[in-house]
Amino acid sequence: MQRWRGLDDVPGDWGRCVVTIGSYDGVHRGHQLIMGRAVQRAHELGIPSVVVTFDPHPSEVVRPGSHPPLLSAHHHRAELVAALGVDALLILPFTSEFSQLSPSDFIRTVLVDGLHARHVVEGPNFRFGHKAAGDVEFLSALGLKYDYELEVVDLYVRGEAGGGEPFSSSLTRRLIGAGDVEGAAEVLGRPHRVEGVVVRGAQRGRDLGYPTANVETLPHTAIPADGVYAGWLRVGDEAMPAAISVGTNPTFDGTARTVEAYAIDRVDLDLYGLHVAVDFLTYLRGMEKFDTIEALLERMADDVKRARDLVTAAEQAKDPAAEGPLPA
Repeated sequence: MQRWRGLDDVPGDWGRCVVTIGSYDGVHRGHQLIMGRAVQRAHELGIPSVVVTFDPHPSEVVRPGSHPPLLSAHHHRAELVAALGVDALLILPFTSEFSQLSPSDFIRTVLVDGLHARHVVEGPNFRFGHKAAGDVEFLSALGLKYDYELEVVDLYVRGEAGGGEPFSSSLTRRLIGAGDVEGAAEVLGRPHRVEGVVVRGAQRGRDLGYPTANVETLPHTAIPADGVYAGWLRVGDEAMPAAISVGTNPTFDGTARTVEAYAIDRVDLDLYGLHVAVDFLTYLRGMEKFDTIEALLERMADDVKRARDLVTAAEQAKDPAAEGPLPA
């Protein structure tokens, strides 16, 4: 898959294509329907497919300080898009100037002059242009002028998550914020992932016999609610069963909120300075403050056993979303 940052990166000889545009944070199952249809239509027409997204999230420019928690790092989002068979990913820098484009100027700049769109695929609630004034009706109407067709795909997949409400990025963020990582995985179609670089912490886990990777998460990451989880610690292309702690370590009167993952039965790892990922499988319990180290160790041993059993069962049922190596 080709990756472009800004319209200037689009090849000068780029021809007609099928395009879909959106923030597409998380690339959840609704997003996958839209992108999958764009890829299918591109194959039918014998032309390439392009996904257009933005950096930073538009809300951070339009309403500074309102950046939503991100469900996927940009490089991971690109990997997910590529796995759907998309031919090119265009990341548009979302600036204050760009946000001022009227809907008609947005269409002309991005779809017509920039990408030469022949076919556009969007969800029914797609909005664009200054103050989000453009909608799918306007987008369809200008297709007559600029020689492209619009296809609207119903992205509202439903399941048990959120009590059966339509799958969306906002639902996913809400589930993650509540610690319901299983519900989030239903929406995403894979475990929720948190990424970052392993940094040195207080090293209490190592002293207690459970060395953890203290992950300095990327800015605006959607981090699950405080508690203990089962999941995987991913280093490169290796996914290791893990017990994961999110919180402030109240037993030791901690104040900083951290994400720490213990790769089960792996006490030989030296991960400092490496980019890793933590995939969340299920919630085990809330964060607790223990009166003694002995009580903490007893609970940690139980957490690790439960995490091992749950991950083993998940791996036997289905391969744990192996999506290629992480960046060095």
